[in-house]
Amino acid sequence: MQKNTNETENKALIAMSGGVDSSVAAYLTKNKGYDCIGATMRLFQNEDAGIPRESTCCSLDDVEDARSVCHKLGIPYYVFNFTEDFSTHVIDRFVSAYELGTTPNPCIDCNRFLKFEKLFRRAEEIECEYVVTGHYSRIEKSGERYLLKKAVDLNKDQSYVLYSMTQEQLAHTMFPLGELCKSETRAIAEANGFINAKKHESQDICFVPDGDYAKIIEQHTGKKYPEGNFVTRDGEILGKHKGIIRYTIGQRKGLGLALKEPLYVCEKRLETNEVVLGRNEELFSKELDANDFNWIAVDGLNDAIHVKAKIRYRQEEQPATVFPTGENSVHIEFDAPQRAIAKGQAVVLYDGDVVVGGGTIC
Repeated sequence: MQKNTNETENKALIAMSGGVDSSVAAYLTKNKGYDCIGATMRLFQNEDAGIPRESTCCSLDDVEDARSVCHKLGIPYYVFNFTEDFSTHVIDRFVSAYELGTTPNPCIDCNRFLKFEKLFRRAEEIECEYVVTGHYSRIEKSGERYLLKKAVDLNKDQSYVLYSMTQEQLAHTMFPLGELCKSETRAIAEANGFINAKKHESQDICFVPDGDYAKIIEQHTGKKYPEGNFVTRDGEILGKHKGIIRYTIGQRKGLGLALKEPLYVCEKRLETNEVVLGRNEELFSKELDANDFNWIAVDGLNDAIHVKAKIRYRQEEQPATVFPTGENSVHIEFDAPQRAIAKGQAVVLYDGDVVVGGGTIC
């Protein structure tokens, strides 16, 4: 984004989902004196995915909630149609990952390609200097570099799903909730009479609200994925699976088998259409490789560093040594074995509360 005038520098585009977090982010930004515009991204048509339209963050109810808050704040409100981009950059990638036997993280892709790419450019087109979201994270400038940091409320911290942000994006993004606890956010919403002050917080993938992602994949592709064998690492057949896309690393429930002991999904063999089951201890590993790495706190690595890393959103980060293997790739060795490292998921590195960088486990 280019700073053209003082008026442009004071304009902020607020990404509004219809939830309480983005609504309070809009309120706080306006109170700081910014000229605010509220915007909801239309990401997909619920009915096209076989989802009741009131079920997700793209519902008409959410749009009306966001519109109501903007009206109360006295700021303009728009709905941007990004359905084609969402289908290409999020749903298609989600489907492709499962077909390749990996485990995607669509929320990371949505942040990367929609909020901080498509919406970022739209903000530039309408001469807004900043994009504002309701994420619980912080941005801090240190010298000439912008840092991404954990939120004050560690239970709500969302820095893990923001690791792909560039220096340009960090320079033109604000996270007003980074210093707040969720209870404080709700209190602000209630004090200002926001319609969504007590609104339920969704924990699901927005386009898979019932958790049946295999159904969404089959609807999206028009394919039926063939049955195959559950096997042990030694090749013993344990039973039939219902399609390889229905299983993720570490899964135990929903296998549909009567087993003598608890067994977990340890591997997916695409070439033979087999799902490998094993004991819990077989899920542990001390190392991984990652590519498509985005560095935030540093330009890159020349030598190994010891940091902390997390391999899933709700995991507490673990001590590890990171070795550069290429410009955008690393090898990571953990101090202690980690459970269910899944290809396709993100690994994010931390130095204290600072995000060093992150990439995709491969």
